[in-house]
Amino acid sequence: MKTQQFDSIIIGGGASGLMAAITAGKRGRKVCVIDHAKSLGKKILISGGGRCNFTNLGISADKFISQNKHFCKSALSQFSQYDFIEMIKKHNISYHEKTLGQLFCDDSASQIVDMLLTEAKNAGVEFILSTEVLDIQKNEKFEVNTSKGNFESESLVMATGGLSIPKIGATNFGYKIAQKFDLEVIETEPALVPFTFSEKDKDIFAELSGIAFKAEVTIGKTSFIENVLFTHRGLSGPAVLQISSYWKAGDEIKIKMLPDLNWQELFETKRKENSKQELKTVLNEVLQKRFVNVLIEQNLVKNMPLGQLSDKYIRQLVEFFENFIIKPNGTEGYRKAEVTKGGISTKEINSKTLETKKVEGLYFVGELVDVTGWLGGYNFQWAWSSGFAAGQNI
Repeated sequence: MKTQQFDSIIIGGGASGLMAAITAGKRGRKVCVIDHAKSLGKKILISGGGRCNFTNLGISADKFISQNKHFCKSALSQFSQYDFIEMIKKHNISYHEKTLGQLFCDDSASQIVDMLLTEAKNAGVEFILSTEVLDIQKNEKFEVNTSKGNFESESLVMATGGLSIPKIGATNFGYKIAQKFDLEVIETEPALVPFTFSEKDKDIFAELSGIAFKAEVTIGKTSFIENVLFTHRGLSGPAVLQISSYWKAGDEIKIKMLPDLNWQELFETKRKENSKQELKTVLNEVLQKRFVNVLIEQNLVKNMPLGQLSDKYIRQLVEFFENFIIKPNGTEGYRKAEVTKGGISTKEINSKTLETKKVEGLYFVGELVDVTGWLGGYNFQWAWSSGFAAGQNI
């Protein structure tokens, strides 16, 4: 079988791979995308509850975790959130802003995939799907040996994604290729992921599954204010997913429940207003009844008439609700993680082009790189930006 020739081959047809292909194709480069799946953009399709949180209005370098906090700046400036929004508008995709600058499709995430595939086809990109990459060599050119024959190109973009959500096809292939070319890989771990309870806490809180409340969640000097959600196995919700990227095994997390509420003032005012009213009744006004019942049943909070609340016990209650400590047993792992933290060391990669410093013509983009965004569209924007930066140079 004859070896097919391309200017550039892109391994992986997710967000970053498609953006790299589109950008290179528009420059007149002969590009192909090789992917083991039979259809593209699965992670895009399931994101944001099927509506794709495709970017965030507040994109800035301090919202990304990396061993080099400045690394992401160049790519983000080359193709910003506003550039992606312009593409969305060009394709007449209606969208809306939710909390904290997060942008979602009004209709369906499939519109984003359709837009990218249309852009790619218009740019002359070829797709080779349901294809397993067996080996990659670099001689004069890159030689890619696959289950559908051999391909050669001047440049090669690795856009195979991280390890999160293996049920939709995540693999460690990109890291293997990095190691094959002697590139440093920062240890990977699940990020934006729910916590699991210790057995003790599971016994206490498992029946609260489905209950959510606003909270400030803190580890060390890092904190996030959003909802916390109890699950059958632990804690989830936006605030928990955010803080999970900063969590190490053994860390405690501090939860300040209802951070907008002055708990001290609440208890003192209610005590003055009606000394016969029970503490449980007051708590039911601000927290879900099922949650309050568990706190009382487990003797974490003692129910009594407000007139019997001593100043000392009010201080204890305030401490409980403002410094609720949980020591997670672990996380739900890659199965439930939205992204992979760690990856190809930024020391190995040119921040302007995403080309590796050791291997001319070899690029790594998207989740494979040691750049992890916050929850809320940041990781998609990194995919668009890093893919664009590579696409400008391949």
